[in-house]
This record gives sequence, structure tokens and C-alpha cells, in this order.
Amino acid sequence: MSLHTILGAGGMIANELVPVLLANKENIRIVARHPKQQMGLDAVAADLENYEQTLFAVKGSTVVYLLVGLDYDTKIWADKWPKIMTNAINACKATGAKLIFFDNVYMYGKVEGYMTEETPFKPCSKKGMIRATIARQLLAEMANGTIQALIARSADFYGTKSIRTSFANTMVFSNLSKGKKAQWLLNAQVPHAFTYVPDAAKALYLLAKDPSAFGQTWHLPTQSNPLTGEAFVALAAQAMHQPNRLTVLSKFMIRLAGLFVKPIKESYEMMYQNDAPYLFDSSKFEQHFGVPPTSYEAGIVATAKHYL
Repeated sequence: MSLHTILGAGGMIANELVPVLLANKENIRIVARHPKQQMGLDAVAADLENYEQTLFAVKGSTVVYLLVGLDYDTKIWADKWPKIMTNAINACKATGAKLIFFDNVYMYGKVEGYMTEETPFKPCSKKGMIRATIARQLLAEMANGTIQALIARSADFYGTKSIRTSFANTMVFSNLSKGKKAQWLLNAQVPHAFTYVPDAAKALYLLAKDPSAFGQTWHLPTQSNPLTGEAFVALAAQAMHQPNRLTVLSKFMIRLAGLFVKPIKESYEMMYQNDAPYLFDSSKFEQHFGVPPTSYEAGIVATAKHYL
């Protein structure tokens, strides 16, 4: 029997992946510092910065999903990510488990045109440099044939109400649900790609079950031709039966808010993602698996229902 182990249980992606695995009658182990017991799941407490604990958590696994979500803090990322990646790689090498790393696009830096799996790493932020380092570490192991692994990349995401750190969820859907104006970062007149989180979770499972997918990087299914901020907010307001009202936050406003709110301060270096088109290509995945992404129209309506 196969065993699917989630490192970083309780996070946003993990919470979407568990129901997918359950629906496919897979054996599941959830791993976190303090995992919440769930019916039918093997819950293991482990500190992923500790190799012995990571190894114990991974033993017996067929596939390991590295879905850790650290606090949005450059110092924490710089300290913890290299340890966690090294331990996950070494534990999977020691046990023969396959590794799936859920990654973002920070290592690409500012890209003109569409981001693809072939886009070179040119990080222009501290967080991007950290993500580039750990991605290169895993890619080197994959190239050397020392581990069966793959990297699954997502654009910014949106989806169910539990998606707490998505600016689309917090600034658009959450604000509209409270009768407030929706907010957008820097420029609402350029297209900005979003991955619908339920699509990402289903895609991770498809990748896990396809032996030919390993040894590669994959962009998770995301509708091409993304909406502008204005169009995204208009659809969300319509779906939530709220007035279409929007405030666009300037760099000055964001920097000022960052004086009082640490996550906003930490996000300032990533603002390059919001002042120009942010375009994400997932045609490789869509063509390989024949699975289209959820449209923005359908995804926005489904997300809105969680807030009504």
C-alpha cells in the first residue's frame, strides 16, 4: 500500500490536498510540530529542522509532499528553509521516498512576458534569493539522480476561505464580505495571474501518481490570459452582491502600513510583482495531463460562496 506523507500539515495547500487524497482512498500521514488529529489519518509530530525527526516522519512513505508554510519573514526563511530542504532531501534519499516540493515564483524575479518552467532564476528580492538557493539544491540532487523528486510551482493563489495569506482573499473577498471596499496593490490595470488552490491540490496528486513527472519542474494549472485587478474585483463584487468599489494601494501607503504591520513590511520587497503584468504559463501541465485550469469566472464565484 502506498503512503502519502504531507510535511507541513495544517497549511493552506495541505488542507486542500488531504480531501483529494482521501477521495482517492490513499493512506495519509500528516506531519507538523503539532498536527491536529483527523479521522483516519496518521498524525506525526516532528520538527522538520531536526533530521532524525524528519527521517522518522518520512519512513515508510511512497510520496512526500513538502508543503511547509513558514512565517512571512526573511530572517526566518534564511534560517529555516535550508535546514528543512536538506532534511527533507536526505530523509527521502535514505528511505527511497519520492519528494514533491511545492514552490513559488520568487526565484524568477521580475519577468517580462510569461513565466515558464524554463524561465531563468534572476531573483531581485531577499526572499527570492532564498527560494532560488533551495530550488537549486533540489534541482542538483535531481540532476545527479540521487533522488526522485519534482518541483511544482504556483502563481499567487486564491480559493477557499482558509487561504489566509493570499492578497486576493484578504484584500478582495474578505473586505467585500465586510461591506468594505476591495483593495489592490499598486496597479489594478495590469493582468495578474492567480492559481486556484483546489486546482493546485488536484494537480499535486496527478503529479504524484505519474512516474514520468519526476525529475522535472511543473507549473500548476493556472488560466492563461489573466484578469486585471479591476476586472477581478468587478467579478468578485458581483458574485458577493456588493458594490464594485476599489482602492488601489500605492507604494507609499504600503510602506506606511509596514511601519505598523510586520507582514506588510515583509511584503514590500515583492511589490515588483504588482506594478507590471504578472503572467504565468502552465501549458506544459495542461498538455501532459489534459486537465484545464478552473476559469477565473468559476473560481471567483466558488470562492465568493465561502464568504457569503
